Amino acid sequence: MNQTKYIFVTGGVTSSLGKGIIAASLAKLLQARGYRTTIQKFDPYINVDPGTLNPYEHGECYVTDDGAETDLDLGHYERFLNVPTSQANNVTTGRVYLSVIEKERRGEFLGKTVQVVPHITNEIKERMQLLGKSGDFDIVITEIGGTVGDIESLPYIESVRQLIWELGENNGIVIHLTLVPYLAAAGELKTKPTQHSVKTLMESGIKADILVCRTEHEISQDLRQKLALFCNVKKEAVIQSIDASTIYEVPNLMLEEGLDRVALKKLDLPEKNTPDLTNWNEFLFRLKNPKHEVNIGLVGKYVELQDSYKSILEAFIHAGAANETKVNVISIHSEYLDANSAASQLKDLDGILVAPGFGGRGIEGKIDTVRYARENNIPFFGICLGMQMAVIEYSRNVLGYTDANSTEMNENTTHPVINLMEEQKNIENKGGTMRLGAWKCSIKENTLAQKIYGKTEIMERHRHRYEFNGAYLNELEKAGLVASGVNPDTKLVEIVEIPTHPFFIGVQYHPEYKSTVANPHPLFVSFVAAAVQHKNK
Repeated sequence: MNQTKYIFVTGGVTSSLGKGIIAASLAKLLQARGYRTTIQKFDPYINVDPGTLNPYEHGECYVTDDGAETDLDLGHYERFLNVPTSQANNVTTGRVYLSVIEKERRGEFLGKTVQVVPHITNEIKERMQLLGKSGDFDIVITEIGGTVGDIESLPYIESVRQLIWELGENNGIVIHLTLVPYLAAAGELKTKPTQHSVKTLMESGIKADILVCRTEHEISQDLRQKLALFCNVKKEAVIQSIDASTIYEVPNLMLEEGLDRVALKKLDLPEKNTPDLTNWNEFLFRLKNPKHEVNIGLVGKYVELQDSYKSILEAFIHAGAANETKVNVISIHSEYLDANSAASQLKDLDGILVAPGFGGRGIEGKIDTVRYARENNIPFFGICLGMQMAVIEYSRNVLGYTDANSTEMNENTTHPVINLMEEQKNIENKGGTMRLGAWKCSIKENTLAQKIYGKTEIMERHRHRYEFNGAYLNELEKAGLVASGVNPDTKLVEIVEIPTHPFFIGVQYHPEYKSTVANPHPLFVSFVAAAVQHKNK
């Protein structure tokens, strides 16, 4: 196939309809038909990337192998496709404007007045085609963040209009995702919001080729005909996206609706083979038919918003299915946990995960949680800040350094067991300056980590600024906290564990970012297995 084809996914009526899941599901089906497919997200906010955003604001920040801090939708893309994404897969308005302004400062526009059209739109179009021009993909799906009609989205919509015109017939199509609400008082589904949304899109010069209609009730053939007529699409291109019990059902639902077939027809591409979803459906079967059930406490400080720990929650779904176990994740706010309340809140759990995070709020609750898990032999898993809390807890309660802390929380501690690396100390800008992306880790033989991974060299993704202070390594190891994983180049500690505990492991990186349906992360799989064992004791 010579020319890369482009699919643009826009949203209307309301946000949070699931453009990312629809894009990922379509990509999965096209991939299963033999097409090399990738997805990219264009976000209309002015932050250069989500790295400086509060998790309450935008959910988790997802990190790629190449160290890009990106939108959490990229996590869905990787989990569905099992293909790594990169910096090129996520672009924000902030990044676009920053690039254009830098070009202007360098004099690249030869003294011309820099404007939204053509300079901003040209920059957007260039980035939209970056992955397509790499030669690695047959089809590039581009998700446009926000809702049609938003003032922020206008440059993107205009760029899509221009690009479709430039690409020519059958080389670019638009899928418009809208809401078909059910009015209980009238007892019927209403198509008017969708009609208005499509009209708004057409006012910008874009005709929707396919409509994907989010709904809580079945859309009748009559309603499909009405939507097709008033929205100027073929009836076969009116796709129903009904609420599902899990996002992992959506590819099957889209296959039944023929979304992939309609898209390929519009792009003038052969259907090739029927999508082979055998492994996917085996995963779904295990997910829906568990043989065990465990309660795992997720102790964090952003628990009010589920999206703050999106990749962790999804990793538990993958690991649960691998263990044929239903994992009930119980969110516990670390800010309201202390030594006195720990027992009452944690005693009935089969496993405890202490979550990542930044800043001093809720830290003492996390430390008390680690102590409870350690002293009561409950399977424990600490991620990033959770691993650092395990080091602090051990230093305080086993080594006896009562004021042991991280210099992130207390710069004046006499025992900074977690500290800033020298090269981080003079950094003023917060964006993109942490230890980011995939880093090597060498694992010691005959450790829990080596048993879990089944190898001694791994690559895992990082997102943090503070590190295990190597000055305390010998002391902690003599006292029973083993550093079982170390970066071979920097000698920074990556994994700690307690060999005398049934399951106690903390990692400085974020394993949740690499867990996919096809490859559940071994740390999560082992942790869930340990929780099952603990429950059945």
